[in-house]
Amino acid sequence: MKITIGIPSADRSEAAALYWDAFGEKLGFVLGPKYRALIYISAVLRSDHGICAHDENGRLLGIAGYKTSQGALVGGTFTDMRRVYGWVGAAIRCLLLSALENDTENDRFLMDGLFVAPEARGKGVGTALLDAVAAEAKRRGYHQVRLDVIDTNPRARALYKHEGFQELDTHSIGIMRHIFGFSAATTMVRDV
Repeated sequence: MKITIGIPSADRSEAAALYWDAFGEKLGFVLGPKYRALIYISAVLRSDHGICAHDENGRLLGIAGYKTSQGALVGGTFTDMRRVYGWVGAAIRCLLLSALENDTENDRFLMDGLFVAPEARGKGVGTALLDAVAAEAKRRGYHQVRLDVIDTNPRARALYKHEGFQELDTHSIGIMRHIFGFSAATTMVRDV
């Protein structure tokens, strides 16, 4: 397995598909339908905010995204959203997505999503990507990595705990649970 900083241009479509596979259940109501979501994700994907895992044949196995003051792996602006969903669709979607926003902080490096191809799960890809995120955080001068994991993803939570992340706080999203399909998110941190 080869770990690299950045997402190659040739992998943009596959990266968008893997992202949707991992987060489509949570974001489907807001970013759907799927074909539009894939157009949007491909358009706004920040290759400089991701770390990739590839197999020996160059096939994309997974990505860990991160968020900085310069942007996120999948961010985008109202204008980006409008191009895919129109004015009204963009306004509604931006309003709903603002409920999930995680501000970056100066003290911890924010991991903003980890997703692995279904056939590569359970084979160490997630662990390798977490280690790469920790190394990137350290390279940038951070002492901790922070992430949020939703209550409907126990497999990810178990991986994070196994890899040394400690739970700090759990926050409910209230009535928005009906839109996003989860009720709470737990903030976890790991020293680097």
